[in-house]
Amino acid sequence: MYQFTDLNGCSISLQFGQGLLRDVKHVWVLCRFEESWLLTRHKKRGYEFPGGKVEEGESLEEACHREVYEETGATIGRLDYIGWYRVEGKGQLFNKAIYFAEVEVIEEKDDYLETNGPLLIKQFPDNLKKNPEYSFVMKDKVLPLALQYIGNRNGR
Repeated sequence: MYQFTDLNGCSISLQFGQGLLRDVKHVWVLCRFEESWLLTRHKKRGYEFPGGKVEEGESLEEACHREVYEETGATIGRLDYIGWYRVEGKGQLFNKAIYFAEVEVIEEKDDYLETNGPLLIKQFPDNLKKNPEYSFVMKDKVLPLALQYIGNRNGR
């Protein structure tokens, strides 16, 4: 298990592989489309992977499919659970499941809800932490550790 503090001063606990906390109410989906990463342009936070709250009666996997489609217009083919993380601090405590998705198709939509739609990138900027276009959720240790985990699993 990894433990660190994020850019907002919150305590983060991160675990990969088997095991899932019981009280997971959020999902974060690291999406791959062909040779690119699929991000969304959140209207307030900037570029980030799709994700959000799990709705009442919805499974984590159903939430992944819904959130990715709502925020990017993408349809997921393969979806793999890779881990979870807990955010604690500043009056909040929540657990988020992390998934890796291979996207089959992206369709253009009239409305992407709280986002401005999809963004495809081949690679992340060298200094992501200092890039103001990217969301704070992309700038702590969760993303690089998750990408490393995915790469190790897929032999990349």
